[in-house]
Amino acid sequence: QLEDALLNLVVNARDAMPDGGRVLIETSNEQLDETYAAQNADVTAGDYAAIIVTDTGTGISPEVIERVFEPFFTTKEQGKGTGMGLAIVYGIVKQSNGFIWVYSELEQGASFKVYLPRYVGTSETTDVESRQNMKPARGSETILLVEDESAIRRLLTELLKYSGFTILQADNGVEALQVADQHAGPIHLLITDIVMPQMSGRVLAEQLIVRRPDMKVLYISGYEANAIVHQGILDEGAPFLPKPFSNDALLKKIHKLLNLPPEPDS
Repeated sequence: QLEDALLNLVVNARDAMPDGGRVLIETSNEQLDETYAAQNADVTAGDYAAIIVTDTGTGISPEVIERVFEPFFTTKEQGKGTGMGLAIVYGIVKQSNGFIWVYSELEQGASFKVYLPRYVGTSETTDVESRQNMKPARGSETILLVEDESAIRRLLTELLKYSGFTILQADNGVEALQVADQHAGPIHLLITDIVMPQMSGRVLAEQLIVRRPDMKVLYISGYEANAIVHQGILDEGAPFLPKPFSNDALLKKIHKLLNLPPEPDS
């Protein structure tokens, strides 16, 4: 079943690149927390093994993304596909108590992420419990959050405000430059999506750093780091967090970038 799922994802990626391109297959261990699960109805909190298949093809429109896992739904010409490939993947993942997540931008390729429950033996129980009991790190710094998906921007804003940060927000790079120019105080960290309309996150960061050389930058994207680097969108080693990410993962990343001490136990 795993072979069938992977094969269908790769064939789908191939078909999205009629003029050639790259397919990147990655694996990782991921932990998704209760907060993330509450925001995504199909997700159960826990430890997962992830398989990510990313292509550099034509991308998927928002209208099509909503239907990609429907049986017999296809955008291919008659005789070129049955519309069952991604439906088969969806069925296999669901039967395994996992879930699948897709991210795409038109002309920027697509990334399919399969999450399968990871077996955690008794030897890891203490580590798992300690992670679950960790308190979020708190800070007082100012963060400029730039995210073109309004739902994600609202959720991240709520999390970061709850964690003590002052949040400035914008839904694109042009607006972010205006917000930064109007803010008299320091901006300690820029958190920006990479692929956005009007201006990419990288271009935004490059322009803001000229004006605010002490500002740190954290890139986020639905694509994986290797896929972003291979496409030349981001330099290797740049601070990066792939979506979806847990609250704990985001706060730890912020803490590391800003050199903040951990929150003391109350």
